[in-house]
Amino acid sequence: MESAKQVLASQNIETPSWAFGNSGTRFKVFAQQGVPRDPFEKLADAAQVHRFTGTAGSVALHIPWDKVEDYAALAAHAAEQGVRIGTINSNTFQDDDFMLGSVCHPDPGVRRKATDHLLECVDIMDATGSADLKLWFADGTNYPGQDSIADRQDRLAEVLSEVYGRLGEDQRLLLEYKLFEPSFYHTDVPDWGTAYAHCTELGPKAQVVIDTGHHAPGTNIEFIVAFLLRQGRLGGFDFNSRFYADDDLMVGSADPFQLFRILHELALREAIGPSSGIAYMLDQCHNIEPKIPAVIRSVMNVQEATAKALLVDRAALEAAQTSGDVLGANAVLMDAYNTDVRALLSDLRVEQGLDPDPMAAYAASGYADDIKSNRQGGQAAGWGA
Repeated sequence: MESAKQVLASQNIETPSWAFGNSGTRFKVFAQQGVPRDPFEKLADAAQVHRFTGTAGSVALHIPWDKVEDYAALAAHAAEQGVRIGTINSNTFQDDDFMLGSVCHPDPGVRRKATDHLLECVDIMDATGSADLKLWFADGTNYPGQDSIADRQDRLAEVLSEVYGRLGEDQRLLLEYKLFEPSFYHTDVPDWGTAYAHCTELGPKAQVVIDTGHHAPGTNIEFIVAFLLRQGRLGGFDFNSRFYADDDLMVGSADPFQLFRILHELALREAIGPSSGIAYMLDQCHNIEPKIPAVIRSVMNVQEATAKALLVDRAALEAAQTSGDVLGANAVLMDAYNTDVRALLSDLRVEQGLDPDPMAAYAASGYADDIKSNRQGGQAAGWGA
Protein backbone atom coordinates (compact mmCIF):
# COMPACT_ATOMS: atom_id res chain seq x y z
CA MET A 1 0.00 0.00 0.00
CA GLU A 2 2.75 2.47 0.94
CA SER A 3 4.70 1.87 -2.27
CA ALA A 4 1.50 2.41 -4.25
CA LYS A 5 0.92 5.67 -2.38
CA GLN A 6 4.40 6.87 -3.29
CA VAL A 7 3.77 6.33 -6.97
CA LEU A 8 0.31 7.90 -6.79
CA ALA A 9 1.72 10.92 -4.97
CA SER A 10 4.12 11.54 -7.86
CA GLN A 11 1.54 11.05 -10.60
CA ASN A 12 0.68 13.98 -12.86
CA ILE A 13 -2.41 13.98 -15.05
CA GLU A 14 -2.34 16.95 -17.41
CA THR A 15 -5.63 18.71 -18.03
CA PRO A 16 -6.57 20.24 -21.40
CA SER A 17 -7.46 23.91 -21.59
CA TRP A 18 -10.29 23.17 -24.02
CA ALA A 19 -12.08 20.97 -21.51
CA PHE A 20 -13.05 24.07 -19.53
CA GLY A 21 -14.67 26.02 -22.37
CA ASN A 22 -17.93 25.61 -24.23
CA SER A 23 -17.97 22.56 -26.47
CA GLY A 24 -20.52 20.40 -28.21
CA THR A 25 -21.38 17.91 -30.89
CA ARG A 26 -21.43 18.48 -34.63
CA PHE A 27 -24.99 19.76 -34.17
CA LYS A 28 -24.81 22.18 -31.27
CA VAL A 29 -22.43 23.87 -28.85
CA PHE A 30 -24.12 24.13 -25.48
CA ALA A 31 -23.20 27.29 -23.60
CA GLN A 32 -22.72 27.16 -19.83
CA GLN A 33 -22.50 29.94 -17.29
CA GLY A 34 -19.13 30.89 -15.93
CA VAL A 35 -16.95 29.23 -18.57
CA PRO A 36 -13.62 30.92 -19.33
CA ARG A 37 -13.44 33.89 -21.68
CA ASP A 38 -9.72 33.63 -22.40
CA PRO A 39 -6.72 31.35 -21.77
CA PHE A 40 -5.93 33.05 -18.46
CA GLU A 41 -9.33 32.05 -17.07
CA LYS A 42 -8.90 28.54 -18.46
CA LEU A 43 -5.71 28.22 -16.40
CA ALA A 44 -7.52 29.49 -13.32
CA ASP A 45 -10.16 26.78 -13.73
CA ALA A 46 -7.55 24.10 -14.36
CA ALA A 47 -5.81 25.18 -11.17
CA GLN A 48 -8.97 24.28 -9.25
CA VAL A 49 -8.66 20.69 -10.42
CA HIS A 50 -5.10 20.58 -9.13
CA ARG A 51 -6.12 22.30 -5.90
CA PHE A 52 -8.56 19.53 -5.02
CA THR A 53 -6.83 16.47 -6.53
CA GLY A 54 -3.16 17.33 -6.05
CA THR A 55 -2.23 15.51 -9.24
CA ALA A 56 -3.09 17.85 -12.14
CA GLY A 57 -0.20 20.26 -12.05
CA SER A 58 0.14 20.95 -15.78
CA VAL A 59 -2.24 22.29 -18.41
CA ALA A 60 -2.09 21.62 -22.16
CA LEU A 61 -2.66 24.50 -24.56
CA HIS A 62 -4.20 24.39 -28.03
CA ILE A 63 -3.02 26.90 -30.61
CA PRO A 64 -4.66 29.06 -31.91
CA TRP A 65 -7.50 28.45 -29.42
CA ASP A 66 -5.20 29.65 -26.63
CA LYS A 67 -3.32 32.28 -28.58
CA VAL A 68 -2.17 35.32 -26.59
CA GLU A 69 0.20 38.20 -27.26
CA ASP A 70 2.54 37.41 -24.37
CA TYR A 71 3.17 33.73 -23.68
CA ALA A 72 5.71 34.47 -20.98
CA ALA A 73 2.96 36.35 -19.12
CA LEU A 74 0.62 33.37 -19.61
CA ALA A 75 3.24 31.03 -18.16
CA ALA A 76 3.77 33.39 -15.23
CA HIS A 77 0.01 33.47 -14.64
CA ALA A 78 -0.05 29.67 -14.61
CA ALA A 79 2.69 29.63 -11.98
CA GLU A 80 0.74 32.12 -9.87
CA GLN A 81 -2.22 29.73 -10.03
CA GLY A 82 -0.06 26.82 -8.90
CA VAL A 83 0.16 25.02 -12.25
CA ARG A 84 2.43 25.10 -15.30
CA ILE A 85 2.06 25.06 -19.06
CA GLY A 86 2.35 21.54 -20.43
CA THR A 87 1.97 20.18 -23.93
CA ILE A 88 1.45 22.56 -26.84
CA ASN A 89 -1.13 21.17 -29.27
CA SER A 90 -1.17 22.35 -32.87
CA ASN A 91 -4.27 22.94 -34.98
CA THR A 92 -4.15 22.39 -38.74
CA PHE A 93 -7.76 21.38 -39.22
CA GLN A 94 -9.90 24.52 -38.89
CA ASP A 95 -8.56 26.79 -41.61
CA ASP A 96 -10.34 26.86 -44.98
CA ASP A 97 -7.01 26.28 -46.72
CA PHE A 98 -6.77 22.87 -45.03
CA MET A 99 -9.92 21.42 -46.63
CA LEU A 100 -7.80 18.92 -48.62
CA GLY A 101 -5.21 18.49 -45.91
CA SER A 102 -2.46 20.47 -44.26
CA VAL A 103 1.01 18.92 -44.10
CA CYS A 104 -0.05 16.37 -46.76
CA HIS A 105 -1.86 18.84 -49.02
CA PRO A 106 -0.94 18.64 -52.72
CA ASP A 107 -0.30 22.41 -52.83
CA PRO A 108 3.18 23.29 -51.49
CA GLY A 109 1.90 26.72 -50.45
CA VAL A 110 -0.67 25.17 -48.12
CA ARG A 111 1.96 22.80 -46.74
CA ARG A 112 4.19 25.81 -46.06
CA LYS A 113 1.38 27.51 -44.17
CA ALA A 114 0.82 24.41 -42.04
CA THR A 115 4.54 23.99 -41.40
CA ASP A 116 4.91 27.61 -40.33
CA HIS A 117 2.11 27.07 -37.81
CA LEU A 118 3.93 24.06 -36.36
CA LEU A 119 7.14 26.07 -36.11
CA GLU A 120 5.18 28.83 -34.37
CA CYS A 121 4.08 26.22 -31.83
CA VAL A 122 7.74 25.43 -31.11
CA ASP A 123 8.33 29.15 -30.55
CA ILE A 124 5.47 29.05 -28.02
CA MET A 125 7.12 26.07 -26.34
CA ASP A 126 10.27 28.14 -25.96
CA ALA A 127 8.31 31.02 -24.42
CA THR A 128 6.30 28.89 -21.99
CA GLY A 129 8.90 26.30 -21.03
CA SER A 130 6.92 23.47 -22.58
CA ALA A 131 8.80 20.32 -23.53
CA ASP A 132 6.25 18.62 -25.77
CA LEU A 133 4.71 19.47 -29.14
CA LYS A 134 1.73 17.27 -29.93
CA LEU A 135 0.75 16.81 -33.56
CA TRP A 136 -2.55 15.42 -34.77
CA PHE A 137 -3.46 15.81 -38.41
CA ALA A 138 -6.95 15.59 -39.87
CA ASP A 139 -5.29 14.92 -43.24
CA GLY A 140 -6.63 12.22 -45.52
CA THR A 141 -8.98 11.69 -48.42
CA ASN A 142 -12.66 10.91 -48.84
CA TYR A 143 -12.58 9.19 -52.23
CA PRO A 144 -10.39 6.65 -54.05
CA GLY A 145 -8.13 8.43 -56.50
CA GLN A 146 -8.54 11.81 -54.81
CA ASP A 147 -4.78 12.02 -54.16
CA SER A 148 -1.71 9.81 -54.12
CA ILE A 149 -1.52 7.95 -50.81
CA ALA A 150 2.23 7.38 -51.20
CA ASP A 151 2.99 11.00 -52.14
CA ARG A 152 1.08 12.20 -49.10
CA GLN A 153 3.34 10.09 -46.87
CA ASP A 154 6.38 11.71 -48.48
CA ARG A 155 4.96 15.17 -47.85
CA LEU A 156 4.22 14.27 -44.25
CA ALA A 157 7.75 12.99 -43.69
CA GLU A 158 9.24 16.15 -45.18
CA VAL A 159 7.26 18.46 -42.90
CA LEU A 160 7.89 16.36 -39.80
CA SER A 161 11.61 16.41 -40.53
CA GLU A 162 11.68 20.22 -40.70
CA VAL A 163 9.75 20.59 -37.46
CA TYR A 164 11.88 17.94 -35.74
CA GLY A 165 15.01 19.89 -36.70
CA ARG A 166 13.63 23.00 -34.99
CA LEU A 167 13.16 21.28 -31.61
CA GLY A 168 15.37 22.26 -28.71
CA GLU A 169 17.59 19.78 -26.93
CA ASP A 170 15.01 18.93 -24.27
CA GLN A 171 11.91 19.18 -26.46
CA ARG A 172 9.95 16.36 -28.08
CA LEU A 173 7.61 15.80 -30.98
CA LEU A 174 4.64 13.63 -30.05
CA LEU A 175 2.78 12.19 -33.04
CA GLU A 176 -0.84 11.21 -32.53
CA TYR A 177 -2.80 8.86 -34.78
CA LYS A 178 -6.50 8.45 -35.49
CA LEU A 179 -8.32 5.65 -37.28
CA PHE A 180 -10.72 7.92 -39.19
CA GLU A 181 -12.50 11.27 -39.09
CA PRO A 182 -12.83 13.64 -40.74
CA SER A 183 -11.39 11.75 -43.72
CA PHE A 184 -13.31 8.59 -44.49
CA TYR A 185 -11.48 6.82 -47.34
CA HIS A 186 -8.02 6.99 -45.86
CA THR A 187 -6.29 8.88 -43.05
CA ASP A 188 -2.64 9.85 -43.41
CA VAL A 189 -1.72 8.84 -39.83
CA PRO A 190 -4.37 6.18 -39.12
CA ASP A 191 -2.67 3.89 -36.62
CA TRP A 192 0.18 3.36 -34.19
CA GLY A 193 2.28 1.57 -36.81
CA THR A 194 2.29 4.57 -39.14
CA ALA A 195 3.09 6.94 -36.28
CA TYR A 196 5.80 4.61 -35.00
CA ALA A 197 7.42 4.34 -38.43
CA HIS A 198 7.60 8.12 -38.86
CA CYS A 199 8.93 8.62 -35.32
CA THR A 200 11.61 5.98 -35.82
CA GLU A 201 12.70 7.69 -39.03
CA LEU A 202 12.86 11.09 -37.31
CA GLY A 203 14.93 10.16 -34.27
CA PRO A 204 14.79 9.73 -30.48
CA LYS A 205 12.97 13.00 -29.79
CA ALA A 206 9.92 11.78 -31.74
CA GLN A 207 7.48 9.54 -29.92
CA VAL A 208 3.95 8.20 -30.32
CA VAL A 209 0.82 9.43 -28.52
CA ILE A 210 -2.04 7.02 -27.81
CA ASP A 211 -5.57 8.39 -27.59
CA THR A 212 -7.89 5.74 -26.18
CA GLY A 213 -10.75 6.84 -28.46
CA HIS A 214 -8.78 6.56 -31.69
CA HIS A 215 -9.12 2.84 -32.32
CA ALA A 216 -11.41 0.40 -34.04
CA PRO A 217 -13.82 -1.47 -31.74
CA GLY A 218 -12.14 -4.43 -30.10
CA THR A 219 -8.59 -3.12 -30.55
CA ASN A 220 -6.27 -4.37 -27.82
CA ILE A 221 -4.83 -1.05 -26.69
CA GLU A 222 -2.81 -2.78 -23.97
CA PHE A 223 -0.80 -4.55 -26.67
CA ILE A 224 0.01 -1.23 -28.34
CA VAL A 225 1.09 0.15 -24.96
CA ALA A 226 3.32 -2.84 -24.26
CA PHE A 227 4.90 -2.74 -27.71
CA LEU A 228 5.66 0.98 -27.69
CA LEU A 229 7.01 0.78 -24.15
CA ARG A 230 9.33 -2.04 -25.22
CA GLN A 231 10.58 0.10 -28.11
CA GLY A 232 10.95 3.22 -25.98
CA ARG A 233 8.53 5.11 -28.23
CA LEU A 234 5.52 5.77 -26.00
CA GLY A 235 5.63 9.50 -25.41
CA GLY A 236 2.15 10.38 -24.28
CA PHE A 237 -1.34 9.23 -23.44
CA ASP A 238 -4.62 11.05 -24.11
CA PHE A 239 -7.20 9.62 -21.72
CA ASN A 240 -10.88 9.66 -22.58
CA SER A 241 -13.67 7.15 -23.02
CA ARG A 242 -15.80 6.05 -25.93
CA PHE A 243 -18.85 4.00 -26.81
CA TYR A 244 -18.57 4.27 -30.59
CA ALA A 245 -15.57 6.26 -31.84
CA ASP A 246 -13.73 9.37 -30.67
CA ASP A 247 -16.41 10.32 -28.14
CA ASP A 248 -14.05 12.25 -25.79
CA LEU A 249 -16.14 11.27 -22.78
CA MET A 250 -14.84 11.16 -19.21
CA VAL A 251 -12.12 8.54 -18.94
CA GLY A 252 -13.27 5.30 -17.33
CA SER A 253 -16.95 6.11 -17.80
CA ALA A 254 -17.61 3.51 -20.51
CA ASP A 255 -15.04 0.78 -19.84
CA PRO A 256 -13.15 1.21 -16.55
CA PHE A 257 -11.74 -2.31 -16.91
CA GLN A 258 -9.96 -1.30 -20.12
CA LEU A 259 -8.45 1.67 -18.32
CA PHE A 260 -7.21 -0.67 -15.59
CA ARG A 261 -5.69 -3.07 -18.13
CA ILE A 262 -3.85 -0.24 -19.85
CA LEU A 263 -2.46 1.10 -16.58
CA HIS A 264 -1.46 -2.41 -15.55
CA GLU A 265 0.89 -2.59 -18.54
CA LEU A 266 2.29 0.82 -17.64
CA ALA A 267 2.73 -0.13 -13.99
CA LEU A 268 4.61 -3.31 -14.95
CA ARG A 269 7.19 -1.14 -16.71
CA GLU A 270 7.38 1.38 -13.83
CA ALA A 271 6.04 3.94 -16.29
CA ILE A 272 3.53 5.82 -14.12
CA GLY A 273 5.57 8.60 -12.53
CA PRO A 274 7.22 11.63 -14.17
CA SER A 275 10.55 9.86 -14.50
CA SER A 276 8.96 7.63 -17.14
CA GLY A 277 8.89 10.49 -19.63
CA ILE A 278 5.30 9.68 -20.58
CA ALA A 279 2.96 12.67 -20.70
CA TYR A 280 -0.42 11.62 -19.29
CA MET A 281 -3.19 13.95 -20.36
CA LEU A 282 -6.97 14.09 -20.50
CA ASP A 283 -8.40 14.83 -23.94
CA GLN A 284 -12.07 15.41 -23.35
CA CYS A 285 -14.90 17.72 -24.37
CA HIS A 286 -17.53 18.11 -21.68
CA ASN A 287 -20.66 19.00 -23.58
CA ILE A 288 -23.52 18.48 -21.13
CA GLU A 289 -21.79 18.14 -17.76
CA PRO A 290 -20.28 20.96 -15.62
CA LYS A 291 -16.71 21.50 -16.78
CA ILE A 292 -14.56 21.58 -13.66
CA PRO A 293 -16.35 18.77 -11.78
CA ALA A 294 -16.17 16.60 -14.91
CA VAL A 295 -12.39 17.06 -15.11
CA ILE A 296 -12.03 16.37 -11.39
CA ARG A 297 -14.01 13.16 -11.81
CA SER A 298 -11.84 12.10 -14.74
CA VAL A 299 -8.67 12.68 -12.74
CA MET A 300 -10.11 10.63 -9.89
CA ASN A 301 -11.01 7.82 -12.30
CA VAL A 302 -7.42 7.67 -13.54
CA GLN A 303 -6.16 7.68 -9.95
CA GLU A 304 -8.44 4.79 -9.01
CA ALA A 305 -7.43 2.71 -12.02
CA THR A 306 -3.76 3.47 -11.31
CA ALA A 307 -4.11 2.44 -7.66
CA LYS A 308 -5.66 -0.89 -8.68
CA ALA A 309 -2.91 -1.49 -11.23
CA LEU A 310 -0.27 -0.83 -8.57
CA LEU A 311 -1.90 -3.38 -6.25
CA VAL A 312 -1.50 -6.29 -8.68
CA ASP A 313 0.49 -9.04 -6.95
CA ARG A 314 3.26 -9.25 -9.51
CA ALA A 315 5.02 -12.19 -7.90
CA ALA A 316 1.81 -14.22 -7.87
CA LEU A 317 1.04 -13.15 -11.43
CA GLU A 318 4.45 -14.16 -12.71
CA ALA A 319 4.28 -17.48 -10.90
CA ALA A 320 0.90 -18.26 -12.43
CA GLN A 321 2.06 -17.21 -15.88
CA THR A 322 5.27 -19.23 -15.67
CA SER A 323 3.42 -22.36 -14.59
CA GLY A 324 0.75 -21.95 -17.24
CA ASP A 325 -1.98 -21.39 -14.67
CA VAL A 326 -4.41 -19.52 -16.92
CA LEU A 327 -7.19 -19.13 -14.37
CA GLY A 328 -4.81 -18.27 -11.58
CA ALA A 329 -3.14 -15.51 -13.59
CA ASN A 330 -6.47 -14.01 -14.55
CA ALA A 331 -7.62 -14.20 -10.93
CA VAL A 332 -4.62 -12.16 -9.79
CA LEU A 333 -5.61 -9.35 -12.13
CA MET A 334 -9.28 -9.56 -11.19
CA ASP A 335 -8.46 -9.47 -7.47
CA ALA A 336 -6.65 -6.16 -7.97
CA TYR A 337 -9.36 -4.75 -10.21
CA ASN A 338 -12.09 -5.64 -7.73
CA THR A 339 -10.26 -3.99 -4.84
CA ASP A 340 -11.98 -0.86 -3.50
CA VAL A 341 -9.16 1.71 -3.49
CA ARG A 342 -11.23 4.73 -2.52
CA ALA A 343 -10.12 4.60 1.12
CA LEU A 344 -6.47 4.36 0.06
CA LEU A 345 -6.82 7.46 -2.11
CA SER A 346 -8.72 9.32 0.60
CA ASP A 347 -5.92 8.58 3.06
CA LEU A 348 -3.33 9.74 0.53
CA ARG A 349 -5.15 13.04 0.02
CA VAL A 350 -5.33 13.65 3.76
CA GLU A 351 -1.58 12.98 4.00
CA GLN A 352 -1.09 15.56 1.24
CA GLY A 353 -3.15 18.13 3.09
CA LEU A 354 -6.11 17.77 0.73
CA ASP A 355 -9.77 17.08 1.34
CA PRO A 356 -10.43 13.33 1.07
CA ASP A 357 -13.39 13.98 -1.27
CA PRO A 358 -12.35 16.30 -4.14
CA MET A 359 -15.82 16.46 -5.67
CA ALA A 360 -17.50 17.51 -2.43
CA ALA A 361 -14.68 19.90 -1.57
CA TYR A 362 -14.99 21.68 -4.91
CA ALA A 363 -18.76 21.91 -4.58
CA ALA A 364 -18.37 23.48 -1.14
CA SER A 365 -15.63 25.90 -2.21
CA GLY A 366 -18.01 28.38 -3.81
CA TYR A 367 -15.80 28.69 -6.90
CA ALA A 368 -18.59 27.71 -9.28
CA ASP A 369 -20.85 30.46 -7.95
CA ASP A 370 -18.02 32.99 -8.13
CA ILE A 371 -17.23 32.40 -11.79
CA LYS A 372 -20.91 32.48 -12.74
CA SER A 373 -21.17 35.89 -11.10
CA ASN A 374 -17.85 37.36 -12.18
CA ARG A 375 -17.68 36.20 -15.80
CA GLN A 376 -20.72 38.03 -17.07
CA GLY A 377 -20.47 39.39 -20.58
CA GLY A 378 -17.86 38.81 -23.21
CA GLN A 379 -17.41 35.82 -25.49
CA ALA A 380 -16.85 32.50 -23.76
CA ALA A 381 -13.80 30.66 -25.08
CA GLY A 382 -14.53 27.11 -26.14
CA TRP A 383 -13.87 24.50 -28.77
CA GLY A 384 -12.77 26.33 -31.88
CA ALA A 385 -12.89 29.71 -30.16
